[in-house]
Amino acid sequence: MKPDVYERYSRQILFPGIGESGQKKLLTSHVAIVGCGATGSALASLLARGGVGTLRIIDRDYVEPSNLQRQNLFDETDAAESIPKAIAACRKIASFNSQIVAGAHVSDVGPENIEQLLAGVDLVLDGTDNFETRYLINDFAIRNSMPWIYVAAVGSYAATMNILPNHTACLACIFPEGPRDAVETCETSGILNTAVNLAASIAATEALKVLTGSSSTLRRTLLSHDVWANSRAEISAEKPRPDCRVCIKKEFVHLAGEGRPHITLCGRNSVQIHQHERPVDLRAMGERLAPHGPVRHNQFVLKFWKDPYELTLFPDGRAIIKGTTDTGVARSLYARYIGS
Repeated sequence: MKPDVYERYSRQILFPGIGESGQKKLLTSHVAIVGCGATGSALASLLARGGVGTLRIIDRDYVEPSNLQRQNLFDETDAAESIPKAIAACRKIASFNSQIVAGAHVSDVGPENIEQLLAGVDLVLDGTDNFETRYLINDFAIRNSMPWIYVAAVGSYAATMNILPNHTACLACIFPEGPRDAVETCETSGILNTAVNLAASIAATEALKVLTGSSSTLRRTLLSHDVWANSRAEISAEKPRPDCRVCIKKEFVHLAGEGRPHITLCGRNSVQIHQHERPVDLRAMGERLAPHGPVRHNQFVLKFWKDPYELTLFPDGRAIIKGTTDTGVARSLYARYIGS
């Protein structure tokens, strides 16, 4: 290990659980973080500072002012310019650790691209905000015997669980079906940045254990904390459930794309429209939209305002329409201004 590298991680190397051999393993590790919002950005920061050699950061969204209360890789300039979170995160990581590689993927993970986005990594970390994507990751990870770590935070609640294919329960073992009723989100219930950082700290520590081969110390429970109510709970995830449709029956329905909607709600009183493989020239689109309302764009996103709606368009044709949760209204706006 080069002297400057050793010096950077010297305090971590002094920790007996990692040591020099563990640090070398971290430097050659490749981790994907799916979602770079609150938990995802905290995870990325911790692992980047800890010397995980290659980080693949995947996120579909852009930075907004409301993110800055808890998403620690972003600043006011990122929000003002609507920089995609994956891009902003990698820029910030490069400013404090140029010795590692952080690659940005501005994309929405789906059945059609998950193989490409997650191929070749040693571990997947959950920074998402919905069970649809988590079930998809779970299917992919179980099919490919790839470890992943579930992480969630909302309100004052934080939860995390290690999923080790063929060794522990998977997400579908613990949650056979996704929530059917309305669920709490950061938009409806708020969120404490302390809950985010607790969940990320626990999950990042478990990630270090996975990557350094410290399997005997890995936690095998679904662990949850409520930092405001001072409560803590654990559910055993030691073994797969005997009738689990994923890890026992190998039924990968989410990976097959069954029931996946073309248009999905994504919080913040907004709707996301998926249009993969439909490249858009943002500059030309901006010129086309200018007579119809205010337009602003950079190389990453285009924003168009048509009161009371705000449309954010990405180069792959995907769009987020803010100001409605009505998928019909969102579809109509997309067709009217972007094309059907």
